[in-house]
Amino acid sequence: MTRAGFVGLAGRPNVGKSMLVNAMVGARVAIVSDRPQTTRRAARGVATDLEAGWQLVLIDLPGVQRPRDTLTKRMQRRVEREMADADVALMVVNGAQGIGPGDRFIAKLLRRGASDKVPVICAVNKSDMTDHVRMVETLSAAERLEGVDEIFPISARRGTGLEVLINRLAELMPEGSYMYPPEERSDQPSETMLAELIREQILNRTRDEIPHSVEVKILDTSQREDGLVTIRAEVWAETESQKAILIGKGGSKVREVGIAARRSLEVEVGDRVHLDLQVRVRRGWRKDDALLDRLGIE
Repeated sequence: MTRAGFVGLAGRPNVGKSMLVNAMVGARVAIVSDRPQTTRRAARGVATDLEAGWQLVLIDLPGVQRPRDTLTKRMQRRVEREMADADVALMVVNGAQGIGPGDRFIAKLLRRGASDKVPVICAVNKSDMTDHVRMVETLSAAERLEGVDEIFPISARRGTGLEVLINRLAELMPEGSYMYPPEERSDQPSETMLAELIREQILNRTRDEIPHSVEVKILDTSQREDGLVTIRAEVWAETESQKAILIGKGGSKVREVGIAARRSLEVEVGDRVHLDLQVRVRRGWRKDDALLDRLGIE
């Protein structure tokens, strides 16, 4: 007998959902940054234990926030759709920050969006970034969240508590065949992952006004006989001033991003990479429905 099902992860921005998915899968399937809107697509990570006979399809969803443009409206609609179809709702909160109004809102949202048969599990993350007293306070507050069935203290960064959480999620999966081949770790197209790895380095190296307005598009990839992979990519900004920041004085910023991104890309493709990175202005791309469709942001 095998068990397999979908786990939808929800929470405020920057509570560590992407890092948790990567830790549970055992591979990088989602980019990680401390910037809001890091996750724009519902990336699926696949964790399989053949010996124990289970498969978890982990849906790393955008952070729940008030929609303010076409992009964020699409992100929120995707959260609602994915949660409606999940077998388990996994709410992630920041144990170092405690429970706030946003967490209480999300708990109510999950309870309304999920059927009565869908358990709502709360993972109190970042136990390694706070003291014992603070963590106990957060766990106590989490117990009072409306609609939450079970609570697990964890650290996605260090792996603390993950085995217990994963085993419980596996127990809650319905009986059935695996939905993905056991060797698969993600359903993301290769080009999407390459673009996300570049965007991750931009998020980690730019000021607050840039992350919301930037997108990366892979133009093409090719490989020479000696193994060198050439990746041509565009970085989109919405204004000329943002473009100038992304390029930097004498091209210093885009060069810095390119060097860091190349390292991540080489790990992903398993070979040497030459990255051709261009920055251009694409005004209003976050409001362009047709363009968002082509980018796969549903």
